[in-house]
Amino acid sequence: MIKNRIRKLLIIAGLSLTAGAVTGCAQVNSAMIQAGMFESPYYHLGDTQWDHGGVEEYWFNQIPSELNETYRELYSRLSNHEDEAELYAGIPTETFWKVYHAVLADHPEFFWIDSNIEATESGLTGNVIAYRTSPNLPAEQREEVRSRLEEAADACIGRIPEEASDYEKIKAVYEYLIDTVDYARGVPNNQNIQSALLDRQSVCAGYAKAFQYILHRMGMFCTYVTGKTTNGDDHAWNIVRIDGQYYNVDVTWGDPVFVGTLEQQVSTATSYNYLCCSDAQLSATHIAEADFALPACTDESYDYYRMNGMYYETFDYDTIYMALMNSVWEERRYVTFKFGSREAYDTAMYEFFSNGMLQEPAQYLMDLYGRSTWNYRYNTEEEFHLITIYWTS
Repeated sequence: MIKNRIRKLLIIAGLSLTAGAVTGCAQVNSAMIQAGMFESPYYHLGDTQWDHGGVEEYWFNQIPSELNETYRELYSRLSNHEDEAELYAGIPTETFWKVYHAVLADHPEFFWIDSNIEATESGLTGNVIAYRTSPNLPAEQREEVRSRLEEAADACIGRIPEEASDYEKIKAVYEYLIDTVDYARGVPNNQNIQSALLDRQSVCAGYAKAFQYILHRMGMFCTYVTGKTTNGDDHAWNIVRIDGQYYNVDVTWGDPVFVGTLEQQVSTATSYNYLCCSDAQLSATHIAEADFALPACTDESYDYYRMNGMYYETFDYDTIYMALMNSVWEERRYVTFKFGSREAYDTAMYEFFSNGMLQEPAQYLMDLYGRSTWNYRYNTEEEFHLITIYWTS
């Protein structure tokens, strides 16, 4: 992810004729509203009804109530394509950035807004009184692009059965984006949904915002999270909700390009480590950085490997042996094992690769195909206690 870079433009009232006139006007409007002489046309503390684009705004609900007015004003102005405007709800500069990021984190549909924004700060109060975005698309082209984005999202949604459970819908969108988007650095619009849904190339921000955008169109909860990987890279992913429980989803790291190094070749298999995983699992590789609290993801009921008979709490030789043999008898391309502890994982590593446990399934394949040798490959993900054996020779 290329992290948003926000520049601060300081304009002191009266020092420049042009800037002074704009700043003075903004200061007067903001001051009069804050003084109660006029009502803000956007939001009043205690309001219970407002335009939210039909989505559940997680970050709006997390910010302190005194910042709600600024959030609603920014949301309304950006929805109306006001790329630059006075800001009536004057707040300190540092707080403005937090609210601005909250709006964008709740609303991936603002696809024309790039990472830069200029904020005009009052030289008298220190509050932000105006802003100017750096749109990546002229206003007259946005409606056409919006229609294309909606069509692209609906193409994914149209493949999902109406009776699908929330988990099945989340999994389907996860797989769809992995199958249709290529991870590529340096591509245009990689911080918004255009890159993933239209250009089919993006980085983590594009993947995560596209995932959020599609789930929002299905009326489902999904929020956008930023942070770092344990190797220090900026990163973005999502949190979803199923039956009142929260789960992490990282579409980017489900892409085979992020699967652990495979012996002799790169894996082409989707990784499900990051589909509906808990904080305990995610913390092995991800570190969230948020101005406000994130929902706790503690449940592991929807762990992909548990749900699909690939999870083994301990290493039982007979059970693992039968799983290996079933995979070759059923002519599957690969077999995956996820273990419940490091001890079980280490035992499997020893039995598989040092103690000859793979010889019998390999012999079966040699006999089946009339071969004198059989070369298998494997992929290991130590932090997840995961081993995948690829039988393809």
